Amino acid sequence: MDIRKIKKLIELIEESDIAEIEIHEGEESVRLSRYSAPQSAAIHMPVTQPGQTLALAQSAAAHHQVPEEHTGHVLRSPMVGTFYRSPTPGAKSFVELGSQVKVGDTLCIIEAMKILNQIEADKEGVLSKILVENSQPVEYNQPLFVIE
Repeated sequence: MDIRKIKKLIELIEESDIAEIEIHEGEESVRLSRYSAPQSAAIHMPVTQPGQTLALAQSAAAHHQVPEEHTGHVLRSPMVGTFYRSPTPGAKSFVELGSQVKVGDTLCIIEAMKILNQIEADKEGVLSKILVENSQPVEYNQPLFVIE
């Protein structure tokens, strides 16, 4: 990815209220974050601005983990955000282990940039695993549920 494009993205983030952005261009990807988070496999390049730090991480380095094998259909996160099992704090979860789900059933919410995105089942079956804890951050393409 061209360094001029990366510099332009950094300028756009600094001028806006965006906290994080991830861009994919072919096999290359870049994630820019206003706030650095401790990630052991990430490459951080802080930009010196009073009170702000931008982190640049190559996707290959950030995702250099051995994937866990799951039997059944794995539903993955379509975005980066915060995972919620229920519509509001204290409310009943959308689904529980062993729940029978149909295509289109809401399984969880992922909050991204203050927008609540309902994540729906893309396969019919029984929910055999919930792979993320409530209120935890999730990455793009991270496994969330296993449906058998």
